[in-house]
Amino acid sequence: MPETAPKAKVQATQGYGADVVLQGATFDDAHSACDTLVKETGFTYCDPYDDPYVMAGQGTIGLEILEDLWDVETVICPIGGGGLISGISVALKAFNPNIKIIGVQAENVHGMKASFDAGKITTNFTAPTIADGCAVATPGTLTYAVVKELVDDIVTVSEDELALAMKDLMQRGKIVVEGSGALPAAAIHSGKIDHYVNGKKVVALVSGGNVDLKRVADICEHFYAMD
Repeated sequence: MPETAPKAKVQATQGYGADVVLQGATFDDAHSACDTLVKETGFTYCDPYDDPYVMAGQGTIGLEILEDLWDVETVICPIGGGGLISGISVALKAFNPNIKIIGVQAENVHGMKASFDAGKITTNFTAPTIADGCAVATPGTLTYAVVKELVDDIVTVSEDELALAMKDLMQRGKIVVEGSGALPAAAIHSGKIDHYVNGKKVVALVSGGNVDLKRVADICEHFYAMD
């Protein structure tokens, strides 16, 4: 993991018995460190998103959505490397090609949106983001191919919009969520995807709860001061 990974994520992973190596400031730094370890040790690398089995596994979320709301019209997903939205898109579009799939990334790091807009795999990283679980500067090759084909649109949200969504999910939804998990709610709250949402049957994924209590406290303190 990168050195900036939330302590909650590190401790939870260690709690499952793993040895956690912190390397670099970003996900992409940690990814490079994994490549080095594989060459030096012969370890098997399990890609967190750019793998057909990972994508298919995450696609089962799409099936669960259909079980609960078979006539869903819009599904909003967070995007990092693209595994989650790729799998869900395949599952939903196979059932109904008219379902709109909308991806959301942070303004500070949005490799998939940059690639989506450019028509080729592109890197984007301008600053760290509180959506650290989705802070992937360069998307996967397999995932980009699916996103290019099946995803209808990708939008970005600011750090302030993310923080507000995290606060509202905690205060009004009683859900403690990390920045990555708040991306879809932030997009709705910002009004940037109103034309996909208003009057529609919508599902916004909340994916990711690895958030440090210090960050939660900082966000609460920030909005308390504003009030």
